[in-house]
Amino acid sequence: MRAFIIVFLLAATAGAGYWWSQAADAPAEASRRSWGGPVPVAVAPVAERPLSETIEALGTTVARESVTITANVTETVSRVAFDDGDYVTAGDVLVELTSAEESSQLREAQVAIEDAQRKLDRLRDLGSRSLVSASEVDDAQAVLESAEARLATVRARIGDRLIAAPFGGVLGFRAVSVGTLVSPGTTITTLDDIATVNVDFTIPETALGAIRTGAPLVAKSVAYSGDEFAGVVKSIGSRIDPITRSVLVRAEMPNDDQRLRPGMLLSLEIVVNERNGISVPARAIVQETVRAFVFVAQPDGTAERREVTLGARSENSVEIVDGLAVGDQLIVTGIVKLRPGSAITVRDSGASDAMNAGS
Repeated sequence: MRAFIIVFLLAATAGAGYWWSQAADAPAEASRRSWGGPVPVAVAPVAERPLSETIEALGTTVARESVTITANVTETVSRVAFDDGDYVTAGDVLVELTSAEESSQLREAQVAIEDAQRKLDRLRDLGSRSLVSASEVDDAQAVLESAEARLATVRARIGDRLIAAPFGGVLGFRAVSVGTLVSPGTTITTLDDIATVNVDFTIPETALGAIRTGAPLVAKSVAYSGDEFAGVVKSIGSRIDPITRSVLVRAEMPNDDQRLRPGMLLSLEIVVNERNGISVPARAIVQETVRAFVFVAQPDGTAERREVTLGARSENSVEIVDGLAVGDQLIVTGIVKLRPGSAITVRDSGASDAMNAGS
């Protein structure tokens, strides 16, 4: 009886050992069955390409040159030579003021000069023959110069009555009519040179190190939905506002079609920190707390998990500062099923397209 019990216990123990062994191997076997062999993936070769970052800001357009045209003297308007919104060039006469008296004085001064010149010529001829003294010739020379100064004064007074454009540009609304009595400071119209416009905007102090003169930018206006206007950073302010901790920046952009007007609000994207680097689709990154990893296809048909250092991010892509080299075969799809050393099979798909999709 005792021998039977011992034999039964030994058999039971052997059976239990077999069951425990099968139970221990079950998860591994189940895992192997769940992954079902090599994981199909798509790969893309790692390559350098141009990278940049953008700073967003709101700016206000300003005319490159802007002035309010006013009168210099008190007089009535005798002629208006422009209409609202006209384009003029530098020197074009806009308004003439009454100048009948000045015209008479001009003719008088011209006659005086002609008379003084004749007298001087005659005295010089006599002086060459020693018939008059040198002082008489000098006096005649002084009379001529005085007459010329008088003519210059009259012409300046007439010039004050001819109001001309100081530079080329677009005129605003006309504020005077023929017969209007104007005085110094009376507004006649406005003049703006908008063939090229300036855009003033501010950026935070933290972005000062990134922005530079000559940096390209793109502007958009709600007035022209979908249209973009290109420009460059022209200058950066020399002072930081101690209250807002921001700096004023001025950009300029061509405006040949004159669609941009002074005072418009523009949304800006300034391109900064242009460089060459490695950028990969964001979906190829495996994030674990503060560490980031990617999978790289190896020649032996396995996946290597590699830690990387991330740089700038955009909407769909991430810059890789360290951890990848040009020519590495980055796995861009199928990474959910991958483990370090997993067997892979590369699908015959547009790998380059998969890489570019994250750009």
